[in-house]
Amino acid sequence: MNFLNLIRWKNLLMIALVQLLIKYGLLESFGAHTTLDTIGIFILILATISIAAAGNIINDIHDIETDLVNKPEKVIVGKSISEKWAFNLFIVLNIVGVGLGYYLSHIVGKSAFFSLFVIISALLYVYASYLKQTLLIGNIVISILVALSVLIVGVFELLPNITPLNQQLQLVYFKIVLDYAIFAFIINLIREIAKDIEDIDGDYKAGMNTLPIAIGRERTSNILFALSLIPVLGIAHYIVYELYQNQIAVIYFLMLLWAPSIYISIKVFNAKSKKDYYHISNLLKLVMLFGMLSVLLYKFTF
Repeated sequence: MNFLNLIRWKNLLMIALVQLLIKYGLLESFGAHTTLDTIGIFILILATISIAAAGNIINDIHDIETDLVNKPEKVIVGKSISEKWAFNLFIVLNIVGVGLGYYLSHIVGKSAFFSLFVIISALLYVYASYLKQTLLIGNIVISILVALSVLIVGVFELLPNITPLNQQLQLVYFKIVLDYAIFAFIINLIREIAKDIEDIDGDYKAGMNTLPIAIGRERTSNILFALSLIPVLGIAHYIVYELYQNQIAVIYFLMLLWAPSIYISIKVFNAKSKKDYYHISNLLKLVMLFGMLSVLLYKFTF
C-alpha cells in the first residue's frame, strides 16, 4: 500500500480514465479517424502513467523536509520506503515510460512524437528539484504537464491520420481535446496555488519561494479568488454559447461544474485556515473529474 501511495495511484487512475474517455467516449463515438488500436491506447496510457508515477516519486524525494512539517503522517520516503529504493524506482519507471513512448511513436510513423515523452520526463525532474521552489513558474509548468496528459491523446490519435479530405474534421476533434486540456490546466493551476497556501509553513522552512511566501498569504488568497472566477465565467460562456440546445448537457454542467465552481469561489473568498485550503483543493479535484466525465455527454446529446 505504501508503494501505491508513493506513486499516487488515484491520480494515475484518473489519468488513465481521462485518456480512455477521450479515446472511446469522444473520438471513437463520433467516428474520428483515429490511429491507435486497443493495444496502442494501452501502451500510451502505460507510458503516461509510468512517467507520471516517476514524477510523483522524485517529487516526494525532494519534498521530505517540507512534508515532515506539512503532512508528517503521510511521509513515505525515508520512513516506509528508503530514499535509495525510491530513486531506483524513479529511474526504472522513467525508462519504461520513455521506452514505451519511443516504441509508440514509431508505430504511428511519427518519430518526432517521442520527444514529448522525453520533455515531460525531464520537466517533471526539473520541477521537483528546482522549479517547484520558484515563484509561479513551477505551478505553471506542472499545470501544463497535466494538460499534456489530456492533449497527448489527440496528438497520437488524430494528427497522424490527417489527410486533405478529413483535415477540417480532424482539427475540430483536436480542438475539443484542446479545450479539455485547457480546462485541466486552469483547474490544476488554481489547485496548485491553493496547495501552496496550505503548505506555506513547510515551504518557508525549506527555503522555497512560492507565491504566498513571496507576497503573503492574504494577497495570494486574493489572486486565488480572481483565478477561481475563470472557471465560473468560462463554464457559463460554454453553457450559453455551446450547450444551450442540449438540455441534458446544460443540466450536467450547471449542477456538477458551474455550481461547484461558484461554491469554490465563495470558499476561497472566506478561507482562513489550512483546513479550508485543503477542502478547496479536494473540491477542485472533483470539478476536474466531473469536467472530464462530461466527455461522455457528446455521445448522447450531440
